[in-house]
Amino acid sequence: MPGPSPGLSRALLGLWAALGLGILGLSAVAQEPFWADLQPRVALVERGGSLWLNCSTNCPRPERGGLETSLRRNGTQRGLRWLARQLVDIREPETQPVCFFRCARRTLQARGLIRTFQRPDRVELVPLPAWQPVGENFTLSCRVPGAGPRGSLTLTLLRGAQELIRRNFAGEPPRARGAVLTATVLARREDHGANFSCRAELDLRPHGLGLFENSSAPRELRTFALSPDSPRLIAPRLLEVGSEKPVSCSLDGLFPAPEAGVYLELGDQRLNPYVTLEGDALMATATVTASAEQEGARQLVCTVTLGGESRETRENLTIYSFPAPLLNLSEPNAPEGKMVTVTCTAGARTLVTLEGIPAAVLGQPAQLQLNVTENDDRRGFFCEAILEVDGEILSKNASAELRLMFTHHGPRLDDSDCPRSWTWPEGPEQTLRCEARGNPAPSVHCARPDGGAVLALGLLGPVTRALAGTYRCTAVNVQGEAVKDVTLTVEYAPALDSVGCPEQITWLEGTEASLSCVAHGVPPPNVSCVRTGEAKIVEGLLRVAREHAGTYRCEATNARGSAAKNVAVTVEYGPSFDELSCPSNWTWVQGSGRLFSCDVDGKPEPSVECVGSEGASEGTVLPLASSNPNPRDPSIASDLTPGIYICNATNRHGSTVKTVVVSAESSPQMDESTCPSHQTWLEGAKPAALACTARGQPFPQVHCSREGAPQPERQRVSREDAGTYLCVATNAHGTDSRTITVGVEYRPVVAELAASPSSVRPGGNFTLTCRAEAWPPAQISWRAPPGALNIGLSSNNSTLSVAGAMGSHGGEYECAATNAHGRHARRITVRVAGPWLWVAVGGAAGGAALLAAGAGLAFYVQSTACKKGEYNVQEAESSGEAVCLNGAGGGAGGSAEGGPETGGSAESPAGGEVFAIQLTSA
Repeated sequence: MPGPSPGLSRALLGLWAALGLGILGLSAVAQEPFWADLQPRVALVERGGSLWLNCSTNCPRPERGGLETSLRRNGTQRGLRWLARQLVDIREPETQPVCFFRCARRTLQARGLIRTFQRPDRVELVPLPAWQPVGENFTLSCRVPGAGPRGSLTLTLLRGAQELIRRNFAGEPPRARGAVLTATVLARREDHGANFSCRAELDLRPHGLGLFENSSAPRELRTFALSPDSPRLIAPRLLEVGSEKPVSCSLDGLFPAPEAGVYLELGDQRLNPYVTLEGDALMATATVTASAEQEGARQLVCTVTLGGESRETRENLTIYSFPAPLLNLSEPNAPEGKMVTVTCTAGARTLVTLEGIPAAVLGQPAQLQLNVTENDDRRGFFCEAILEVDGEILSKNASAELRLMFTHHGPRLDDSDCPRSWTWPEGPEQTLRCEARGNPAPSVHCARPDGGAVLALGLLGPVTRALAGTYRCTAVNVQGEAVKDVTLTVEYAPALDSVGCPEQITWLEGTEASLSCVAHGVPPPNVSCVRTGEAKIVEGLLRVAREHAGTYRCEATNARGSAAKNVAVTVEYGPSFDELSCPSNWTWVQGSGRLFSCDVDGKPEPSVECVGSEGASEGTVLPLASSNPNPRDPSIASDLTPGIYICNATNRHGSTVKTVVVSAESSPQMDESTCPSHQTWLEGAKPAALACTARGQPFPQVHCSREGAPQPERQRVSREDAGTYLCVATNAHGTDSRTITVGVEYRPVVAELAASPSSVRPGGNFTLTCRAEAWPPAQISWRAPPGALNIGLSSNNSTLSVAGAMGSHGGEYECAATNAHGRHARRITVRVAGPWLWVAVGGAAGGAALLAAGAGLAFYVQSTACKKGEYNVQEAESSGEAVCLNGAGGGAGGSAEGGPETGGSAESPAGGEVFAIQLTSA
């Protein structure tokens, strides 16, 4: 077989040489640097949530790749140059996943940042004290465990709807979680029964999320005030067995008085008191009954408790037993010349005295003996018993009478045996005696001369005032009769009834009146009246004035006792206004709910009505505050009309009028419309005040200051002016505040434009990196030299890469950054040259056959990828590599045909157009 011709051999040799040079060129291209990308780079995820991460590279054939993270994984999808992984149950405050690929014996990396947030699901207000003393501080403490990041958290402590303290935690580290807010509050009376709570706000709106709010359960505060004084205990020092007496215990300065407890105890016996309240004062009364088992010294204890504290008073009470003495005659009826023994006995520790002669020893009886004579008839004997109890001398007595037995004779009514005038006290049982001397013993009968009442002589019975009067007493025996008129006077203590001394007396100012009380009693009582708290007795006619009104103590006194009565004197007068209680000029504060107070002096209390008389208020009734506040009282409507009102006060003694001018004011109010919470300044502009105003009357003054360290004054706005500002509006009726977030926007500046490597050989790779500073973030665009093909752009256009550089890639490249405030561009020149340029030319000529052999494949790849869009979608996603440059598709026709399939385009600067597409999976 003939061998190949020399020409053919040389051609084959050139072809293999071209192939060898091409392979060397491809090896050199593969050694150039590539990049790895991770999307999203920064993410904020709710704690426990999930997230997909996309890790990709522009390396044509990466050896291997992965995603390093400590978080749990649920699913993974991958392609030749990309990896997507779902991370689940993300709980750590901050993690940094790493995307890596191994390419040409080097490791490409991209780091991300994942932060978690947790809503304020638990807002806890530390329990309040069971009782809090008025005037002392207590602590409010709010905990929000786990919520975060803390830098976005704001806590507010509230009394009802009123904000007590508000604090945000701006500037805290991103990993910080949970927060505590503590405040010291002074307890007041009006805080009794008030609800305190805590509100938490997690503001993630600057991160594209929402505002998450939650509040704690309200806690009720109970405040109290307890006087440091001891209760006033009024009780007897001594109490006889079988008797009962009242005791009382009182204490002022209690709040809230209805919550106070009071206890009365006698020894180990708990009394059952009746409790009355008046304002901040409490009084408990009870009845103490003495029994024989309690005899001796006892302690009476009064205890008042409130808010876990108590006040106590103790008094000594001695219970004693003291029976009346017994007086005994050996013969109550004895003949003349008979020896009679009289004996008086009493209990132990008692000294008895008989007819003025005391016994020799305590507890021993006293005796005397007498030989009965005619003069001893009807002789009375008196015995007294004396007992000392706790330093006091007590006495009781008894009496007896001796009767003499006579010989027969007619009746005789002596004054000693039947007095002509009897005086007895009303009430206790008595034995009425009218005895006659005679033998045989006469019978005595006493009756009214008109045939009325009859005296029950010799019988024990009650003495009533109905028995008073003159009686005729007749003594009769077989020897004859005796007659005698006697007068019975029944004395009784004074009594003040409602007829003679009414409880309520009404006088009219300017008239004459006298305070007179008539009392019933025998002997006739003496009545005197004095005003409470004074000593002067009120007598005669008075010219009635308002100061005469009050409570008077009228006391009636006679030999049998006394009676007292409180008489309330009311002085009535016509109505009158004064400036203090009903001001002529009244300012209504909108939303305060405060009613106009127009108190009128007058008795009885006048009725008052205020009606608008001029302008828009004509005919309008002004709501008035009641002197006795009631939850049903009307409140001032929000649209109360200011103007002139005529107030008319009337009672049964006359009427009067007053003109009142009402003006309206309101406390400061700021909202989003008057003071936007987010405001923007432009760097380099002249400093401008925050756009914050407030509604209110008088017109509020608004002052805004930056939170944290104060900033120096500048002539122009700088980025350091960005931050949080607090604006406070103030007028005479209060304050309102808003927190303002100021952002400073600035024009773009291309801060860095660099090439890597610095020198490029034909067939080599190079990367241009463009970094811009701007707010809002700038859009990056490139302008390449005319004819520069096969240029790749990153996802955010910040990196331009070229693989297999040719001479057409040399020249000037421009990177431009653009945002709403302007545009800035920088240029860099790339030179593609080297000492082996002839080798590349020879290799290109020698490899023509190889290129021709692969033309079909190249045509298919370019036409399909750049015209029909048949990229591997998952490979292109997030890689930023899928770009087609003008002319790369095999001519202008190829570019035009591929246009409709592209997903987006970059800028097209003059001198060289660059089209970029970003494909996503369907």
